Amino acid sequence: MKFPSLKIGRLTPRYPIIQGGMAIRVSTAPLAAAVANAGGIGIIAATGMSLDELRNEIRTARRNSKGIIGINIMFAVRQFASLVHAAIEEKIDLIITGAGFSRDIFKWGKESDTPIVSIVSSAKLARIAEKQGASAVVAEGVEAGGHLGTCRSIEEILPEIASSVKIPVIAAGGIVDGSGIARAVRLGASGVQMATRFVLSVECAVSEAFKQMYLKASADDVVLITSPVGMPGRALRNPFVNKILDKTVPHPDDCDGCLKECTREYCIIKALENSRTGLVDEGVVFTGKNVYKIKEILPVQKIFDKLAQEVEDEPD
Repeated sequence: MKFPSLKIGRLTPRYPIIQGGMAIRVSTAPLAAAVANAGGIGIIAATGMSLDELRNEIRTARRNSKGIIGINIMFAVRQFASLVHAAIEEKIDLIITGAGFSRDIFKWGKESDTPIVSIVSSAKLARIAEKQGASAVVAEGVEAGGHLGTCRSIEEILPEIASSVKIPVIAAGGIVDGSGIARAVRLGASGVQMATRFVLSVECAVSEAFKQMYLKASADDVVLITSPVGMPGRALRNPFVNKILDKTVPHPDDCDGCLKECTREYCIIKALENSRTGLVDEGVVFTGKNVYKIKEILPVQKIFDKLAQEVEDEPD
C-alpha cells in the first residue's frame, strides 16, 4: 500500500502522520522537531504551559527543524485564547484543538492564515467544524489515550465522518503500527494521528519510569478513569489510578483554576506532571488502548522508517 497524500491548508507533509499532542509536557520541542524532520507533522502540547514556555518551545522546535510544527490545545483550559494567540504570533504552522469546541478559533485562524484542525468524535461535529472553517478534522475513537469524547470505536466512527465532510479526515485512537495506518486509510482516512507510539521514542521527554510503564504494560493494565475535566480518560493502572477507580483519591489542597470547569476530584495537571517527571505511582499515565503492542524504544526516524516499511508491505 502507498501512503495517501495529506494536505492541510497549504501544508503537505512527506508522510500523512501527525504526532499526537500529549500534555502535560510530554509533547515538547525535541519530539515535535524530530517528527517534523522525519517527514511527519510535529506537535507541541500547549495545555499546561505558560505563554512564555509555549513561545520558547515553538522557537526551540523551529531552530531544530525546517519541517511542519503545530500545537495541540484543549479548549477546556482557561488560557485557551491566550495560548492560541501566542502560537499564532510565533507563526505556528497549524493548531489542533479538542476537549470542547471553540468557534472563535476559526476566525483567529482565518485572520492569520493558520490552519485549524478540530478533534471530533461524530459526523455531526465534523460537519460543524467544516462549516466553521476547519482545514481538517481528527476523528478520534475510544481507543485513544488521554481524554475521550466518545465510547465508539474508531473503526465505527471513521467511515461515517469521512463520508460526511470534504476536508481531510485524520484517524486517531489505538494506531501504533503500519497495519493500523493501512486499516485507517481503507476506512477513508487521509492520514493518522499517533501519540502513544511516540512516547516510546528516544526524543520523548518523559521520565524513564514513564516509558518503562509503557513497555511493561499488558492489555489488562489499560483502564478508563474519571477526570476532573469532565471527560473519561484512558490510563495505565497504578496506585494513584486505583484510588481514582475506588473513589478514594485525596482532594487537592489548593487550586489555581487552570480549567474552565473542574470537578476538583483531584488535580489532573499535577497528576500528569508527577508521572512525566518519574513519580508514576503518584500520578496518571495516559495511554492508548494498544500500548501493549509496542515492544521497543526507538529514535523517531527509525519509528518512521519502520512504519513506512510496514505500510508498504500492506496489500492495497
